[in-house]
Amino acid sequence: MANIPENVKWYLAELLEEIQIEGESENLVHNNLVLIRADSPEEAYRKALTRGQELNDNYENPDGKKVKVTFRGLSDLNAILDELEDGAELAYEEMTGLSEAEIAELLPEKDQLGVFQPDEADSASQDLSPSILEEAMRIVRNSEHNQ
Repeated sequence: MANIPENVKWYLAELLEEIQIEGESENLVHNNLVLIRADSPEEAYRKALTRGQELNDNYENPDGKKVKVTFRGLSDLNAILDELEDGAELAYEEMTGLSEAEIAELLPEKDQLGVFQPDEADSASQDLSPSILEEAMRIVRNSEHNQ
C-alpha cells in the first residue's frame, strides 16, 4: 500500500461508466474524475465505489430508446497531497526516457488545450449519432446539476 500521510483528506477517483443506447452499435464510455473527501484510503475507496454505483441508471430517452448507464469500476484512485487551493497539484503522471520530440508532442499550442476547444457538441456531432450525442449531453448536464 502506498505511504499516504495521515493529514490527507482529499482523493481523486476515476470512475469508469459505460452508456448503451438501444439500437446503437457503439457504446459511450466516460472516465469521470471525481473529488472524494475521506479520512483514509479505505474510506476513499468505499466512497468512490458508492459514488460510482450512483451512476447506474436505466431510463427511456426522448427518442423512446432504452438507455443503460453502468458503472464499470474505478480506473484509478489517488491521494491529493497538497491543500486544495490555487496551484495545488491534484495528480501527476511519471514518464522516463522521453526524447525532445516526444516531450514536444506532449505540449500542444494554447488553442489546442481543452478549455479553448469548440463546444464538445459541435465537434462530437460529426462523429457520433445524434442519440448518443444527446445522451452524453444529458448526462453531463445532470452531473453538473447534481454537484
